[in-house]
Amino acid sequence: MSGIVVVGLDVGGTSTRAAALSLDGVRLGSGRAGGGNPTSHGADRAAAELSAALRAALAEVDPSRVRAGAIGLAGAGRLLADPAGRAAFDRAWHDAGLRCPYAVHGDALVAYASGTAVPDGTVLIAGTGAIAAQVRDLRLDRTADGHGWLLGDAGSGFWLGREAVRRLLTDLDRARPPGVLATRVLAELTGTAEVAARPRATAEAVVQAVTRRPPVELARLAPLVVAAAADGEPAGLDLVAEAAALLAESVTRIRPAGVSDPLVVGGGLLTGDTPLAAAARAELARRWPDAPLRTAGDGAAAAAWLAALDLPEVSDPTALHAVLVPPPA
Repeated sequence: MSGIVVVGLDVGGTSTRAAALSLDGVRLGSGRAGGGNPTSHGADRAAAELSAALRAALAEVDPSRVRAGAIGLAGAGRLLADPAGRAAFDRAWHDAGLRCPYAVHGDALVAYASGTAVPDGTVLIAGTGAIAAQVRDLRLDRTADGHGWLLGDAGSGFWLGREAVRRLLTDLDRARPPGVLATRVLAELTGTAEVAARPRATAEAVVQAVTRRPPVELARLAPLVVAAAADGEPAGLDLVAEAAALLAESVTRIRPAGVSDPLVVGGGLLTGDTPLAAAARAELARRWPDAPLRTAGDGAAAAAWLAALDLPEVSDPTALHAVLVPPPA
C-alpha cells in the first residue's frame, strides 16, 4: 500500500496545515499557510491559503497517487451549505492537481481522531473559544457550547481574558490596589501599571482599551491568567479553577456519567503543560474516573486517516491510525 497516498488538512482561523502520507506511514510532504477558515476570512482568501498549504505538501508528490483527502474545518456545515465557499475549495483542490474526492469534517472530529482511533468518545477543545463534542462511529453526534464569545465559550481563552478584566474593574470600583494579575492586565491594556489618583479614570481607560478592539481579542489576555496561576497568584488560580469547572460542565451536557469511552482534550489551552490543562484534566478524571484521557495531536495526519477509512485497501483502521497519526509530543 506504499503507493497509495492520502491527504489531510487541518484548517484553523490562524493557520492551515496539510500532510501527504502514504498508507505505510511515510510522510511525503507537509505544508503550512495562513488561516483558512472561510467564516473568518471569506471563501476566496480561505481557498488561497488551502491551496498554498496543499501545494507545499504535494511539492514532491505526484497528485495522481492521491486516492482520498479530508479537510478538518470549524464551521464545516456552513461551508458545505454555501455553494460559493464549496466551489472555491473545489477549485483549490483541483488546481493542486488532485482529482480524487475529499470530505469536509468539523474540526472537533479531527481533533478527536488525532487523539484516538476508538470510534466512540468525547472531545473537549479550549482555545480562543471552547466546545465539547460527542463522537459516535467517528461522526459528530452532539455538541455543547461553542456558541461564540457573546453567548458561550465558557472556560475559553476569551472567557479568561474577559473575567480578568472584570476583576480589574472591580478592584478599581472599590478603590483598592489591583492584585498581581490585575496589574499585569492593566499594563497590557493601557501601557501602564499605574492607577490614576481617581481610579474611575483608570477604569474608563481600561474600558476604552477593550472596546476599541474586536471583543474576541480579549483572548490575548489568557496567557497572563495562566502565567499568574503558574506563579501561585490567587486570582489566577481562582480563574483557572473556575474555567476548568466550566469546561467540564460543558462536557456533562453531552456525556453521561460513568461511561468509560475515551476523552480527548485539544486546543491551545489544554494541550500544553499549564495549570489550566492540569485543572481541566483533574476535573474530567474526577467526573469520569474510568475514562482514558488522551491529548489531541497532529490534526492534518488525523484528517488523512479519516480520508483513508473509505479506501477498500484499509481493513484495520486502528492499526492504520497507529501508523499514520503520531502521538502528541
